[in-house]
Amino acid sequence: MPQRRVKIVITGDDFGYCPRRNQGIVECFLAGAISNVSLLVNASAAKDAAELAKRHNIPIGLHANLSEGLPICEQLRKESSLLNEDGFFHGKMGFRKALKNGLIKMSEVAQELRAQVQHFYTLTNQLPHHMDGHQHVHVLPEIRHVFAQVLYEFGIRYTRMPIEPGLRHCSWLEQHLMDFYMNVEQDALNSIDVFKNHKIRWPDAYIGLSTMGKNASLSTIQFAIENAISAGESTSNIAHEDHLVSSASSSPEHRALTVELMVHPGYPSIPEEGGCGEGPDDFSQSLDRVQELNILKNPELLKYYKRRNIQLCAFKDL
Repeated sequence: MPQRRVKIVITGDDFGYCPRRNQGIVECFLAGAISNVSLLVNASAAKDAAELAKRHNIPIGLHANLSEGLPICEQLRKESSLLNEDGFFHGKMGFRKALKNGLIKMSEVAQELRAQVQHFYTLTNQLPHHMDGHQHVHVLPEIRHVFAQVLYEFGIRYTRMPIEPGLRHCSWLEQHLMDFYMNVEQDALNSIDVFKNHKIRWPDAYIGLSTMGKNASLSTIQFAIENAISAGESTSNIAHEDHLVSSASSSPEHRALTVELMVHPGYPSIPEEGGCGEGPDDFSQSLDRVQELNILKNPELLKYYKRRNIQLCAFKDL
């Protein structure tokens, strides 16, 4: 039986976070190591990132942000359930806690998401090819309904569904990361019908949770890709595991298997330079970003794609 074709979208997240992040992401794109980017429009170097994307013809989507920094909507900067006592978004875990406690107003979520899409258009002169959530906020309870509605309103066809085949078997992950990722996966599973009902699509498989930062290596990335391919090539998985199937109408046997690999390449942020209003976080100032950049550009990984007949593409090519 012939092997199915594989198309992989390698998305560089957090484009616009700081000049050094932008530099690393552009280097990766020009080296053929990533094929797509996701822009943080409320980040300090977002305008520069948008100009770089135009200059180098980089396919670009929106990394919608409800958890870090300041809102784009000026009205919400004055008073909003989205803000903590310091006037910033609640943070990755703070946002989840506020949501669980019923403190987040969905009308303000919708207001901010629409403002971010509109600002993306202002920066790039186009609507995003895809839209996902910074720190996976788009699959959280309640948020998922608002997010899907905004995508539908603007005609944005693609999102990210962070469910990684084989994640439970990634023994190198620290327990606190595994716990968080399992929660993300469950939220994503619970989001499938919501996005399908709004005619939103996503690739057949998603990977990237197990390969972030210091966990990025030739072996872990290849392990993740092979798991995704195996899951997609299994007839039983295609037929019965809806979380691996996009809303694309063509039959699985006659189209390429599609995968998204989420990555975060770049150079370490300089203290007090970058971020989304509060300065760069510890992860952005660490060497983890360079670790991903170097692995993605490694000639051995690029050879692996060719040997495995894996075609890099963007969401607009799916």
